[in-house]
Amino acid sequence: MSNINLNIDNITPFLPKGEIFNLQPQISKIHEDMEKGKGEGSDFIGWLHLPSNTSKDLIKKINDTAEYIRDNAEVFICIGIGGSYLGAKAAIEFVNHTFYNQLPQTKRKTPEIYFAGQNISSDYLSDLLDIIENKDICINVISKSGTTLEPAIAFRILKDALEKKYGKDETRKRIIATTDKEKGALKKLAAQEGYKTFVVPDDIGGRYSVLTPVGLLPIAVAGIDIFELMEGAKDFEELRANHDIKSNPSYLYAAIRYLLYQKGKSIEILSSFHPCLHYIGEWWKQLAGESEGKGGKGIFPASVDFTTDLHSMGQWIQDGQRIIFETFMVIERSNRELLIPSTKDDGDGLNYIAGKSLDYVNHKAYMGTAQAHRDGNVPNMAISIKDRTPYSLGQLFYFFERAIAVSGYLLGVNPFNQPGVEFYKKNMFTLLEKP
Repeated sequence: MSNINLNIDNITPFLPKGEIFNLQPQISKIHEDMEKGKGEGSDFIGWLHLPSNTSKDLIKKINDTAEYIRDNAEVFICIGIGGSYLGAKAAIEFVNHTFYNQLPQTKRKTPEIYFAGQNISSDYLSDLLDIIENKDICINVISKSGTTLEPAIAFRILKDALEKKYGKDETRKRIIATTDKEKGALKKLAAQEGYKTFVVPDDIGGRYSVLTPVGLLPIAVAGIDIFELMEGAKDFEELRANHDIKSNPSYLYAAIRYLLYQKGKSIEILSSFHPCLHYIGEWWKQLAGESEGKGGKGIFPASVDFTTDLHSMGQWIQDGQRIIFETFMVIERSNRELLIPSTKDDGDGLNYIAGKSLDYVNHKAYMGTAQAHRDGNVPNMAISIKDRTPYSLGQLFYFFERAIAVSGYLLGVNPFNQPGVEFYKKNMFTLLEKP
């Protein structure tokens, strides 16, 4: 069953369907090459059939570790940067309560979850130490090498705090390392200290790692059903395993992005009308930007939160440079329904929508926005997501992963490397006088 669909009605005025379907031979070739493990970056396509290849034993081990953490920690800290934290953060925000950490533990029944290692801010980490003071803590440090600066610094500081609080013997029971299966500083430390470990697969890059232990352990700690998450991804993998643009929304999305880019639309704006989608946008920005931005090529990925940003960025989108196209994410069914009450005096003039749900009004805001932007010469399409279940989320993750890989190949770049990321590191280490 597909819980993800793509509506292109507001694309066809700018891009005839015939032009889209003319890309079929290129799409078919890319599909065939990926299935055969050919093409640039083919060493990193382990994500392609990951959902169907992931064993139930691995999921059980992750769930067992998550249960141990829930039983022994009031706070769980996920240390990582980029793909090592964005997918988990996106999943927790998408599925769970908006104010997850603020819920009483009796209602939440899971630890408070915080993220570290995604910045180098004294204030952020100091404030986090304030928050976790006098609470029982477990840590998941995620790094293939163990030497990436941002998470390595955070881990050093938080490990020191735990050892002062618990001593070394108890601390080693409270740290889980997700790292390389054989080598690297973190793997070596984990072996020395006896940390429980999970493996970052060799053939899956960070931005494609959300459905590996990198993302699955923090997601499971948050009480989200990772069996259901993986089942959604698996079903979408199998449903959309064909190369036909007409029946594969990932390939249709990739084809449209490529053709609009050829027509000068160099910026894609991912727009959502639900706060739970904010970090899906952040995860997507890394996936798209790091996969495509190479060799002077690539669509620039941006994201906005509507209706909030309609009162700021909305003006630019409506009337600014016509170098953009837009992809809406629309949730068909929220977790909860809230109705607008009626008042006797109708001082705010809202009685005309009294009795309607907030979702009803929100959907009309989306429809009005999509029409306005189309009329303002902004091509736009909509990804429809059935609900906020782990099953739908698994499908959404896989939809984007396959689409962005194909987009990169259409552009003629390797979607799985990131040579440009290393330049800032080289300069930073020189300035830090690293030996």
